[in-house]
Amino acid sequence: MRELLIRQKQVLFFIIAGGLSAVVEIGSFKVFSTYLPHFFAREINFHGIHYPLSNIFSTSCGIITNYFLSIWFVFERGKHSKRKEFAYFMGVSFISTLVSLGFFQIFYSFIFKDNINLIFYTLSPEMISKIAAILLVSILNYSVKKKIIFNG
Repeated sequence: MRELLIRQKQVLFFIIAGGLSAVVEIGSFKVFSTYLPHFFAREINFHGIHYPLSNIFSTSCGIITNYFLSIWFVFERGKHSKRKEFAYFMGVSFISTLVSLGFFQIFYSFIFKDNINLIFYTLSPEMISKIAAILLVSILNYSVKKKIIFNG
């Protein structure tokens, strides 16, 4: 019973840490996708890839935030040294970034074409695509990080 409670607590904290990391990632994506096209005109469409730098930079912000929240609040230390744990975390995060970028491209190019008006804020197709990609990849991230990196 105690393990079940600990596991549920861990999932809850993972959701909270992931939510905070997603806020950082989405917020920084909004900033990058708004300002980077002024400096790099091809940012909007670089050989068919939409907002590549904005995605990479914002995902990096989210990953760093998630790493620190994960080690402070979510997972217990695994059998790896801090250095190895960080390297594994970054490796998994790199792969997750590529998967997230792929999902973003699919969503942005084929699925989300119109704005969604939330009365107090309007979500653009790029923001909706970013949010959807984050949600899909976060499920994979929890499983991999728990089993491989933090061994719990």
